[in-house]
Amino acid sequence: MKNISPLSNVHKRGLYGNFKNTNENNLIRVKELKNIYLFQIVKYKKSKESISNFKIDNLIFPEKLKVSSNSNTRIIWMGPDNWYVFSSEKIIDQLKNFKEKDFAVTDLSNSRTIIELEGNFVFEVLKKGTPLDVGKLEQGNCANTVYNGITITLDIISNRPNIVRIFGLRSFGESLYHSITDSCLEYGYKSI
Repeated sequence: MKNISPLSNVHKRGLYGNFKNTNENNLIRVKELKNIYLFQIVKYKKSKESISNFKIDNLIFPEKLKVSSNSNTRIIWMGPDNWYVFSSEKIIDQLKNFKEKDFAVTDLSNSRTIIELEGNFVFEVLKKGTPLDVGKLEQGNCANTVYNGITITLDIISNRPNIVRIFGLRSFGESLYHSITDSCLEYGYKSI
């Protein structure tokens, strides 16, 4: 069975918005991340296990509002005893270490839309739709918020250059994409 990307009908390569008199290096780059494995790991309240006893792809589970990452995998703190694990590698064998009596492990791979923004004006685009003070977010931070009424998770990949991943439910993917790209028009963007 072939996976169909959440944005397959709307994400088209090209230049959009105010790009004509803008150096291409100053355009916001917008891309959809696909073919990523995504799992949610939640520790049960009655569990006596310590999350510090576990690693995935040699990564520890981060503390609140933080991210742990390497070139293949990112672990994002989503709330108390709750993490998302994103990986370009098959990590299913590593997840077998989480016993059912202590943890809920849920495959969310096909349930999220992931949009990555890169460029000098990324935080200006985010300010247009979220009440969160995104100017204080730094590399390795994450936050749950809304963007024009759509619940999202922000993952700050880098501050030099500015790279932010935005995660939303697949069912809101096209609306989220249109909302974000509409905010990018003022600066010009390159869809890749």
